[in-house]
Formats: sequence, C-alpha cells, structure tokens
Amino acid sequence: MAAKDLYEKDFYKILGVDKKASVDEIKKRYRSLARELHPDKNKGDAAKEEKFKAISEAYEILSDGKKRTEYDEARALYERGGFRAPMGGQGQQGGDFSDIFGGGNPQDIFANLFGGARRGPRKGSDLQTEASITFRESIFGTHLDLRLATDRGAAQNITARVPAGINDGAKIRVKGKGAPGEAGPGDLFIVLHVKAHAIFGRKGENLTITLPVTFAEAALGADIKVPTMSVDDVTLRIAPGTSNGRTLRVKGRGITKGSTTGDLLVTVDVQVPQRVDGKALEALKLFADATAQEDVRADLIVKAKV
Repeated sequence: MAAKDLYEKDFYKILGVDKKASVDEIKKRYRSLARELHPDKNKGDAAKEEKFKAISEAYEILSDGKKRTEYDEARALYERGGFRAPMGGQGQQGGDFSDIFGGGNPQDIFANLFGGARRGPRKGSDLQTEASITFRESIFGTHLDLRLATDRGAAQNITARVPAGINDGAKIRVKGKGAPGEAGPGDLFIVLHVKAHAIFGRKGENLTITLPVTFAEAALGADIKVPTMSVDDVTLRIAPGTSNGRTLRVKGRGITKGSTTGDLLVTVDVQVPQRVDGKALEALKLFADATAQEDVRADLIVKAKV
C-alpha cells in the first residue's frame, strides 16, 4: 500500500473517536465495532468485512503511542496542503522532510509505521467456538475431539488438549485451525464451559466441599471419612465443640497446576434432627436440664442495648 493511501486516511474518523481520545477510549470503541463487524458474525457480507479491516488498521496505529505520534505528524502535514514524494529534498509546501521525519522519506516512514509485511499476503482470520467439559476434566485435563463445519460446508475434525486445572471461561488455542489465508490459516480459539459438580466446588486452586455432620459428632468430636477428587478418601478429625459453618483444611488435596497444589476446604454443616423421640428425646431432655444454666444469648441481649 502506498504511503499516500495511508496518510490520506482519517483513522480517528474511521473509529469514530476524537483526536484527543485516550488509549482506553480507543480500545473500548474498537472492541465495540469489532464485535459488530467481525467476519465470523457477518459471513458473506463483503461491506462489513472491509469495514472490519479498516477499523483494525486504524486501531493498530492509534493504540500504539509511537505509531500514533508519527501518524499525527504526517497527517498534520497532509492537512496543511498535502505532500508528495520530495524533489531535490523539498516537499510540495516547501517543507524539508528531514525537519519533519528526521531525514526520512515519507514512503519509508509509512512503510515502518504500518509494517513491511502489510504489503504481502495475509494469514486467515482466527475463529472461535465453544465446548463444555466436566468438572473432573477441568481438574485433571483432557482431550477434546470436535467436528467443525467450514465456510465451504465441509467438516474438519479438531483435537485439542485441555490442560489440568483450567478455569471456567478460559480459552485454548489450536494453531493453524482457523480460516484459510494466502499466508496460511489463522488459529482456532475454544472457549471452555465447565459443568458444575454435584458436591465439589472451586475457590482458586482449592477444592471445596460441604460436609454434613450430626449434632453428636459436632458436640463430641469424631473421625469422619471425606471424599476427594482422587481415588482414595481422607479421614478428617472433627474436634469436640465444632460449630456449624466452620471450614477445615486438608492440605494437598486441591488442584494441581504446574508445580503447585491447592488444598481441600471442608465446611462443616451440622444437621439438626427434624424429629426426636424415644430414648433420643429422653437423652436430649437430660442434656437440656444439664445445660440449663448456660445462657447462649446473654451477650446478644447486652449488645442490643448499646
């Protein structure tokens, strides 16, 4: 692309932003337009594809501080009357390019500004799809086998490796499986959705589980078997007088990512009997009589009066 074609373009107008717009404003505007004009969303719409290329070109320059400054300087000179390739070192308006571009020819300036590769063939567009995996697969990793339709109606089989410990909503990239292009195909991005587990949850690299315990176990203490995501279970000691909602930690039974492994966080859920009769009722009454002097709400009443 010739330099003249570049400096005649008003990239601010193409993106619809003010010349004094911040980088964040430029980025926000580009993302909004890109979602609207992306080829994946507008297959076969040549006009929107051209607009998408135009805003991408504008964003590439205006989001880069150095490129934006060089563009602004060249654009300002053009708006003052335009310039053409120098003759005898002078521009059309008598301005010496060495003063404006540090001794460089404007053709070279724009070649550097937009990158020499811009003149050659382009890679194909990146594509995106979605896939669901189980909670266990997200913890230990898996392989996805996908069958995707191409623009021409054919189908291709894709195999992708999902690393252990991946989060819900994460993306994985499969190189060379995007849309075809003159310089080779683009990449395929897969957005992963992790299905909820029946009993386990996740907090960072830690696994979480709620453990039901009886009133007697919480009051007297007990050793309780707790399931894990591994084959073997663990035995957790509940101390006497453990309160409802207390969280206990089992070291090294969480999620392994690289060289680190999280823990298993066990939250105690004391189960209050819905019905008490017979010997259990008699024992509970004896317990109530034995602890009648204990006022568990005394502090509550005092604080309420403050």
